[in-house]
Amino acid sequence: MPRILMPLGDATEALDTFYPFFRLQEAGYQVDVAGPEARLYHTVLHEIPPDSSIPWDITQERPGYFIKATVAFADAKGDDYAGMFISGGRAPEYIRYDQELLRVTREIAEAGKPIASVCHGVEILTAADIIQGRKITTVAKCAMDAEQGGATYVDQATVVDGNIVTARTWHDNAPLMKTFLEMLGN
Repeated sequence: MPRILMPLGDATEALDTFYPFFRLQEAGYQVDVAGPEARLYHTVLHEIPPDSSIPWDITQERPGYFIKATVAFADAKGDDYAGMFISGGRAPEYIRYDQELLRVTREIAEAGKPIASVCHGVEILTAADIIQGRKITTVAKCAMDAEQGGATYVDQATVVDGNIVTARTWHDNAPLMKTFLEMLGN
């Protein structure tokens, strides 16, 4: 069974993570959830609260479900995977400093294997230095992260550039997963 690497950490966004986690399994892939350590991680619901009496300018995080990482970044090898799915939430802000995560991300990218990224996942793509000269999308508040990584930011549901497909937020999960699965099938 082909394997997909799904890196995450605490505060990974629940819908960014669970929709692809289950959808990839339905399509016949083994999803290896990876973290700085192999352990349970906390997901969050990452959304601007509706109908707030005092408006919020930033997203609020509420606790979500747990998800277990069965692989530590240090043990992940790019050759073992058919592709990679990077979810968003706050986790990428912290795990982008992990050199083992950046190593395996580069290995998968350099092999030309499909990489999908949604929302704040762009922070990992930028830290791994694999988006220079590419066109990508991400949540609007991370457009600067894309540009700092040398990419051109585009505000649309999904963008494919070479082996990388990106989406803005979990609201774009359906077109993102359709495209990612097509890329994996090629």
